[in-house]
Amino acid sequence: MITKRPADARGHADHGWLDSHHTFSFADYYDPAHMGFRNLRVINEDRVEPGRGFGTHPHRDMEILSYVLEGGLEHRDSMGTGSVIRPGDVQVMSAGTGVTHSEFNASRTEPVHFLQIWLLPERRGLKPGYEQRSFGTADKDGRLRLVASSDGRDDSVTIHTDAAVYAGLFAAGQRAEHPLASGRHAWVHVARGSVRVNGHDLQAGDALALSDESTVTLEGTTGGEVLVFDLG
Repeated sequence: MITKRPADARGHADHGWLDSHHTFSFADYYDPAHMGFRNLRVINEDRVEPGRGFGTHPHRDMEILSYVLEGGLEHRDSMGTGSVIRPGDVQVMSAGTGVTHSEFNASRTEPVHFLQIWLLPERRGLKPGYEQRSFGTADKDGRLRLVASSDGRDDSVTIHTDAAVYAGLFAAGQRAEHPLASGRHAWVHVARGSVRVNGHDLQAGDALALSDESTVTLEGTTGGEVLVFDLG
């Protein structure tokens, strides 16, 4: 079964300094038909104006991934971690028993464009943690590179949930397949550009939910960047 989630059907909030599109219900956007998919709870596509950002705020019992598409995102948290996340970087913050953090555009002149992704943890009350790794263009060119997993294999960041997250860059004519084991599900999100997934043409912001399928097949059309979530 394949279900498309079109980009223009997402929730939208424009706060001036922040322009955000919500794939699933979030904040003031509520849609009971789109509360998440399996243990994937949030995909927000955020654009933050120069010098602006999210002040210190709390999280708990959530695995939070940040995936930057353009610019730099400055992160600081109550665990003593401080970093700037740039394109190619994947950051995970395991909120666990509780953590506070802030996220700001690292530039005073250029906007930052990123995806904020939340996954439900395997259990509540985990110890908070932070991890960040960089995956270059060559790692993702014409293939799906594992960037986050429950066991941290292949130098991916570790997420405490039954999920594996892959990132890929597909130029026209490039193709890759990802097998889905029995009982697994996939969510495919086009971060930018355009790709064809299992015969469906998708544009930036579009997504597909796949259940009872044996394979995720990706083909580059005019060039695109994609995230694939392999979920229990």
